[in-house]
Amino acid sequence: MADTRLIHGRYRLLDLIGRGGMGEVWQAHDESLDRRVAVKCLKPLGQRSDQAISDILRERFRREARVAASLQHHGVTVVHDFGEYQGVLYLVMEFLEGRNLSQALNDNKPHPLTVPEVVDIAAQVADALAYTHEQGIVHRDLKPANIMRLTDGTVKICDFGIARLGRDIGFTSRLTGSSVAMGTPHYMSPEQISSGLVDHRSDLYSLGCVLYEMVTGVPPFDLGDTWAILVGHRDTPPDPPRTRRADVPEAFDRIVLDLLAKTPEGRPADARELRRRIAAARSSSPGRSSAGSASAAASTAAYALSSATAVGGGVGQDPPPPVWSRGMTAGRKALGSAAPGVPLPDFTSGLTGSWTIAAQQRGPASAAPQSPGRPTPPPDTLAVLTSRHNAALDLTRLGRWDVAGEVHRAVLAEREHLLGPEHPDTLASRYEVGFTLSRTGRALDALDAFGRVAEGRARSLGPDHPDTLAARQEAAYVLGLLGRHFEAHQVYATVLASRERTMGAEHPDTLRCRHNLAFNLSRLGRLEDSHRMGCEVADVRARVLGPAHPDTLVTRYEVAYALGQLGRWTEALVIYQEVAAGRAHSLGADHPDTLAARYEVGISLGRLGRSAEALQVYEALIGDRTRVHGPEDPETLRARHGLGVNLGRLARWEEALAVAQDVCLIRERVLGPLHPDTLVSRREVAVGLGWLGRWADALTVYRQVAEAREQVLGAAHPDVLASRNDEAHCLEQLGRGPEAVELYRRVAELRQRSGAGPG
Repeated sequence: MADTRLIHGRYRLLDLIGRGGMGEVWQAHDESLDRRVAVKCLKPLGQRSDQAISDILRERFRREARVAASLQHHGVTVVHDFGEYQGVLYLVMEFLEGRNLSQALNDNKPHPLTVPEVVDIAAQVADALAYTHEQGIVHRDLKPANIMRLTDGTVKICDFGIARLGRDIGFTSRLTGSSVAMGTPHYMSPEQISSGLVDHRSDLYSLGCVLYEMVTGVPPFDLGDTWAILVGHRDTPPDPPRTRRADVPEAFDRIVLDLLAKTPEGRPADARELRRRIAAARSSSPGRSSAGSASAAASTAAYALSSATAVGGGVGQDPPPPVWSRGMTAGRKALGSAAPGVPLPDFTSGLTGSWTIAAQQRGPASAAPQSPGRPTPPPDTLAVLTSRHNAALDLTRLGRWDVAGEVHRAVLAEREHLLGPEHPDTLASRYEVGFTLSRTGRALDALDAFGRVAEGRARSLGPDHPDTLAARQEAAYVLGLLGRHFEAHQVYATVLASRERTMGAEHPDTLRCRHNLAFNLSRLGRLEDSHRMGCEVADVRARVLGPAHPDTLVTRYEVAYALGQLGRWTEALVIYQEVAAGRAHSLGADHPDTLAARYEVGISLGRLGRSAEALQVYEALIGDRTRVHGPEDPETLRARHGLGVNLGRLARWEEALAVAQDVCLIRERVLGPLHPDTLVSRREVAVGLGWLGRWADALTVYRQVAEAREQVLGAAHPDVLASRNDEAHCLEQLGRGPEAVELYRRVAELRQRSGAGPG
């Protein structure tokens, strides 16, 4: 696009005023209307292997354009046009001159803005928020860098790149992940931190944080550790601004503190009410400061540069804030190296609104020295690798593990060549490669990847560094996938001891490790220990994160599982029902985790002999699974299997057999004839045939199941022995007693030889 200089014969690009790994911002001239504009462009990634990434980024860019273009208010940046030219998406905005509030704060350190200036800013932002909220839009990332103050004193809100349209929740949740906290830690509301319901009052809280900083010079919770900041937002009453600055009027002090209420109900009901309260407070304060306007006019810059988080940082932009996961782990987005002493801006957050997920703790690339003897790679090359890395994370959030794995492997190869095998960015890519391998059934390869990352990080960062521990914890998870639960237990126990020593017993990462350890204990057969530890973790998570936080609900889900294994199905049912309700509220009724909890409710009801109720649960679940994931999705088929089992328990065997046969055929086609779920369905077919008196047919099917399991698992595996017992029982029913006795004897010998208990 830079070569053509003219878009659609209308927008002539003049000066590049912002650039990042994924896009550019230009000062341009609209030749049709003879006016200056800012043009934000999404650059094509260029390589065919990046098409999937490009599709996601284009979708996000279109969404940002649609949100921004729908807003027509003097307090919101105006979007003039949106389109695509020669494969490049572009957004045309009004060209503004001024400074964002983050720059204004830096300009005025250590002296904050005057109180009348701050009150004036507050009133204008409240006006703009009242308008956007009435349009059903919540900004979700209100902070000083996203509020522009023009040379004439006008204030505008910028960058609705991660705003949520109330009428478009489903689309938004698919893009961002429904339980991923979004925003900047210093300005996040408690409900964002706890992944609770976020509405317009979350923006009011963020505005309270901004105003607090404008009058005092520091955020309300200005702590060095991200987790401490989050705990402050959630639990700690802020010091009144007047204790830090005596000239703050009492009425305005009260407004700011009310905006910072821990619960949405404690804040002003809406921005209109806030605007009225500010007007009342202004009556006791001087009018707009002419000195403030003069200060604002002293240095001008294009809006697009100051708000170009969409494509990269500009002059005077703050270093990119940490990116932290659903479980509120402190960490930063992986970044390429920058020039010495210059922090590399976040090239992607404004365009994509993306945030990393679960246990992906990353340090800034500049923290590690360049490998000896290696030339310093061009910053643009590293920026492109960074953008591809972060876009691949979006692919994982959408469940496209195979494509994400390909991209991460390509980025890993290039980073290893450019930066060396133990550079933090290289290790970050290898970590993500391991993550995708573990989710695509290649557990041994994933274990190797995580092991190499853990060793490299231990050498460069130390054995107790959070990034080292994250890699070791993922290795333990993969050991569990491989059935090597004793080894997994040893790794989890070592990591837990280190996390408790270095982070504290109640840090989210420590709790996540204890959760995994409890889960693994159940797989070792230590059900009472698993239940006890799960209850402890659930109690702490409920206190630290909140009872409705997804992590709290995950642990309670595991507690219910342990109770079921212990035969305490009545208690398990109650917890599964509560988890299902909590997930429906915090994640949505159609979220996979919500549907999984509903499935377990059906299992529990069936185990308690309440099969008629279980049928109702499964029928509703099948309808929802089919609508959301399709009729042949493995989880839809699992729900149909549960329906068939409970039909059998109600002695409705003709219906049960029909369901089992249908599910078995689909599973064989979709999952393969030797998949465990296929074999479970085939066994259910045999059960139905037996109950209908068709023992000869049942014997054939039982033998098929036993032979298939033996082929996959070996002759002495407990599942194979159980299938042989089924076969022997069928022989008895056919009057073939001697054959049945011989088969029972063989099973007993194999079980004794292998040390297995009775099946």
